[in-house]
Amino acid sequence: MEEKILVTGAGNGFGKGIVFELAKRGAKVIAGVEIMSQVSALKQEAADQGLSLQVEKLDVTNPRDREKAWSWDIDVLLNNAGVAEGGSLADIPEESLRRQFEVNVFGPILLTKGFARQMVKKNKGRIVFMSSISGLSTDPFMGPYCGTKHTLEAFAQALSKELQEFNIEVATINPGPYLTGFNDRGFETWKNWQDDPSERIFDYEKLAFPYEQMDPKEVIEPSIKVVMGQTNSYRNVVPEKMASQIKKQMDQVWQQKTDEALGTRHKKVQKAYDLAPGTLAENE
Repeated sequence: MEEKILVTGAGNGFGKGIVFELAKRGAKVIAGVEIMSQVSALKQEAADQGLSLQVEKLDVTNPRDREKAWSWDIDVLLNNAGVAEGGSLADIPEESLRRQFEVNVFGPILLTKGFARQMVKKNKGRIVFMSSISGLSTDPFMGPYCGTKHTLEAFAQALSKELQEFNIEVATINPGPYLTGFNDRGFETWKNWQDDPSERIFDYEKLAFPYEQMDPKEVIEPSIKVVMGQTNSYRNVVPEKMASQIKKQMDQVWQQKTDEALGTRHKKVQKAYDLAPGTLAENE
C-alpha cells in the first residue's frame, strides 16, 4: 500500500525540495506550510510543473493546526519546520531564544505525539526528524539553535527506543551547512532585536555564519531515502563525508580544558568575523 507522507516546513528550503521531488516520483505527499500565502504559492508552482501535491497550512506551534493535521491519516512524518536566529547567549533576547525552542522543539514534538499514538494503533509508521550537524556539535553565535537541535536529538533517540516494539521507525537527518539562505538569514535577525545595541558584547554587523556553505540539492536524495525507508540508518549525516569530522568534534569535548586558551579569541569566533555571508565551500 502506498504510504502517505507529511513534510512540515515545506514552503521553502529543504522541505520544498523534498516534497517536489517526492511528488515527481508519484508519492502521496502533503506539504505543510506555515502561513496561508505559502499555500497558494506552492499549489501554483506544483500545478505549473504538472505535479499532484496536497498543500496545507500547518504552523507547528499552533494547537489548532496540529489537531487538524492529525485527521490526515499519514504513514510517514518528516518534521522539517524550523527557524534559526544567530547571536551570543549573552546577547540574544529572551523572546528570540524561546521562539526557537517553540518552533524547533515543542511544536514538532507536540505534533509528533498525536501521530505517534495513531501509528501505535496501526502497529507501523515512520517518524523522521530534520536535525542538523548542529545537533551533534556546537559553534559560537549558534548556541540557541544548536540547543534546540541537541534537544531534538535527545527526544528522537528516546522516541526510537519507546516505539520500536510497535514497529515504528524513527530516524534523524543531519545536514551540514547548505546555502538555502536559512543560515545567512539567521545571522541578520539581530536587526529586529528590541534591545540597547551599546549593551551587546558583540557587534553583529561584523559577523556572519561561520561556515562555507554547499549546494542544497545534495540534501534531497539522501533525505528521500530516509523518508521512504530505503535506508535503515538511524542517524544520517549529509554529506556523509562530514560524519568523521563531526565525530572528531564530539570527541574533542572530552579533552577540552576550562582554562584552555583563556584570553584569546576562539578560531570559530574569528571565522564569523572573517567570512562574508553566503560564502560557498571550495568544492562548490
